[in-house]
Amino acid sequence: MSSESQIIAGNREGAEVYTGEDLCKQKSRELLEEICLPKGLLPLDDMVEVGYNRSTGFVWLKQKKMKQHKFQRIGRNVSYGTEVTAFVEKHRMRKLTGVKSKELLIWITISDIYIDDPSTGKIAFGNSTTGISRSFPVSAFDLDEGNNSSSI
Repeated sequence: MSSESQIIAGNREGAEVYTGEDLCKQKSRELLEEICLPKGLLPLDDMVEVGYNRSTGFVWLKQKKMKQHKFQRIGRNVSYGTEVTAFVEKHRMRKLTGVKSKELLIWITISDIYIDDPSTGKIAFGNSTTGISRSFPVSAFDLDEGNNSSSI
């Protein structure tokens, strides 16, 4: 059992759990809207489960296979594992697992996604291990972006 699976198991009790691709896609977008992050931030396909433990803030999304997505407006490739987990709060996803961004020739794990000041129109992606973060326009992660993705 992966460490993500163990964390999910520990947060299942008392969680809202949804299954089925259409319902999971709907619930993942509703969650992003609820925490005031762009609805196109998690463009996952073939989702089999979405869970949200409101008391701990823990969220998990499971998909059948890894997915790579290119956010065209910023020219960035992002890889989403079969399990994506995070602790969420308004304007923030922290302790994120299962998400990587390609920087030059290497994949960097993304551990935090946040909007410090909504009035700037910027969203930041950080790696807590290296302390490196990058900011991009929030609009780059809107749902109307178009679909340039592939499953691995």
